[in-house]
Amino acid sequence: MIKRTLAQLAEMCGGTLCDAAAYGETLVEGVYTDSRKRAVGSLFIPLVGERFDGHEFVPTCLETGAAAALWQKDHGTAPEGAIILVEDTLLALQTLASAYLKKSRASVVGITGSNGKTTTKDIVDAVLSTTYKVHKTQGNFNNHIGLPLTVLSMNEDTEIIILEMGMSGRGEIEVLSKIAQPDVAIITNIGESHLLQLGSRLEIARAKVEIAAGMKPSGVLIYNGDEPLIAQVLAEPSTIQPNNMQRVTFGLQTDNDDYPTGIMNAPSGVVFTSKQSGEAAYTLPLLGTHNVVNCLAALAVARHFEVKSEQIAEGLSRLKLTGMRIEVLQSSSGLTILNDAYNASPTSMKAAVDVLEGLRGYRFKVAVLGDMLELGPQEKELHYGIGAYVTPDKMDMVLTYGSLAASIAEGAKQHMPAEAVLAFDNKEELTRYLMEKLQPKDVVLFKASRGMKLEDVVEALKIAPLQK
Repeated sequence: MIKRTLAQLAEMCGGTLCDAAAYGETLVEGVYTDSRKRAVGSLFIPLVGERFDGHEFVPTCLETGAAAALWQKDHGTAPEGAIILVEDTLLALQTLASAYLKKSRASVVGITGSNGKTTTKDIVDAVLSTTYKVHKTQGNFNNHIGLPLTVLSMNEDTEIIILEMGMSGRGEIEVLSKIAQPDVAIITNIGESHLLQLGSRLEIARAKVEIAAGMKPSGVLIYNGDEPLIAQVLAEPSTIQPNNMQRVTFGLQTDNDDYPTGIMNAPSGVVFTSKQSGEAAYTLPLLGTHNVVNCLAALAVARHFEVKSEQIAEGLSRLKLTGMRIEVLQSSSGLTILNDAYNASPTSMKAAVDVLEGLRGYRFKVAVLGDMLELGPQEKELHYGIGAYVTPDKMDMVLTYGSLAASIAEGAKQHMPAEAVLAFDNKEELTRYLMEKLQPKDVVLFKASRGMKLEDVVEALKIAPLQK
């Protein structure tokens, strides 16, 4: 993590140290914004929100061990002690992170996209960590506060930092990109998430392509070439991108720079080859063709940093994912559970259905599909379309949970027998039905937006005794 004197920190964040003579040489290690944490020797940054003001806690933080604190000038007289005065504490946090990155030796990989960015981040980390000292975004620290905190938690000897960039509206990824100034950036895809805020997939594409706005000159943009909207936005005169930017495309279509030349399902993942991999076959311990596509983006990053094929294979074998992204779980009774209840959009929902379709050797295949949130005015039609995508060759039964997901059930009746489609609005009733219906050699998929909390059902099934 960052380790500097207060005088250096004040200069890096564009602030003024109140008593430079007394505190200028005070050594500070790390920053934090949550006043509930006790971080001895660190810099407390009081952020201001609609319902909170961190400045209220500055005196307490200084008393309980903080080495210093920032103070926004429009908040009255600052308390006595090691205080750095700034115009805006959030801007100072972001400026400090950007300055720290610029002074470091670390190359920056930025990742955005509607779906798959966290999985892709984890794959990039796995393959690069075989060769370099890597730091990456933890959890979902991918916004205007989380990204700077991720940067400032980076060790001084980091060689590559991987930064996930999320957004809810236009302009947000541009801010993140200008803080990070990526050497390499990935756009995984353009989906339907944030239709509620942005209104169209074209606007979503424009928001995601903002990742190019802060890239270094001659930076490498790696993007999903199966999505024509990305190239369309890159060609727009208003799109900000660096001089001499290099482009690398990946996807399923054969006109991309890299695409799968062979995919074979394995017991707990896939084995694949690609145009760029030559004779090398990689084993990816993840289910689904969509994850092969995510892996192609990671392989493009690995090639840029000259990671050898053998090390890539080693990294993939050690891959560990952030939780609830198609986790394959075995219940105590022998039931196989595919837990993908972290997030959902029409694109990722169809990908999860495809994963279930590709599984072999199970007696009975069931999908439990819940509401997809923040889809805007077309939400019912989009849910209905998921149901229409479900067919008997993909699964034996589909159960839905939630008021919006009821439209999935209606759509599923186009192709599925009526008795194989059930809609629930009560989680306990859904759980009881599954316990009565499922047997040890069955497989059940859970997919929904995080707000539906389908993991409650997953946890119940993990320990439930089932009929033999």
